[in-house]
Amino acid sequence: MTVYRATPLTFQRKRPEVRGSLSRNFKRPMTDHRLYAPATSRNRDPILKVLRTVLPAKGAVLEVASGSGDHIVHFARHLPHLTFQPTDRSSEALASISAWVEAACVDNVRPPLFLDASASLWPIPVADAIICINMVHISPWRATIGLISRAAAILPPGAPLYLYGPFKVKGVHTARSNQEFDRGLHDSDPAWGVRDVAAVAALARSAGFSEPIITDMPANNLSVVFRRIQPDSGASS
Repeated sequence: MTVYRATPLTFQRKRPEVRGSLSRNFKRPMTDHRLYAPATSRNRDPILKVLRTVLPAKGAVLEVASGSGDHIVHFARHLPHLTFQPTDRSSEALASISAWVEAACVDNVRPPLFLDASASLWPIPVADAIICINMVHISPWRATIGLISRAAAILPPGAPLYLYGPFKVKGVHTARSNQEFDRGLHDSDPAWGVRDVAAVAALARSAGFSEPIITDMPANNLSVVFRRIQPDSGASS
């Protein structure tokens, strides 16, 4: 079985290479368990700007593949009306998330949970929103299938599923750097790669989500937002 690291900003876009462990994919300037991805400080505010328009006024936000935890504590500081649930499948990431939460002194972030996006069952029965940053391309397609399938199961009608990362549009990379990055992903693991936003949208549509709302982001990334559609209560059984 292919093992993947569903963590934010594991790769440097100019040097598309993959290394073996989280501790080698992140810098660790702190003396505790916190991992640090330099690009997080560059993209967290543009992502937060979009999340302000997407997330509900209150409720629980599940983050799938939280990685270092730097993102979620930043969002929690600026969105104190929400409660955040971080998750990851890496023990290094879970330790880093806990350390970030402790250092940030935020009280609206729950303890991190182990979660494999491709699993048929998740440890979270319900959420008011789901965010997933930089996982879809750094994981097998089955992880995206699992993400969308389980999101459809635990989100109420109207709730958002927010994705962020590089995507192809109509089969074409949005920048040459993304094409080079994609080549590096495939060289590292043939199951990884920059996905076409249309393929992700088709998967989401089949699971009961709306058409995506797409926002261009810095560094040739996209924010892609789906909404859970109200089931047709008048449909015949």
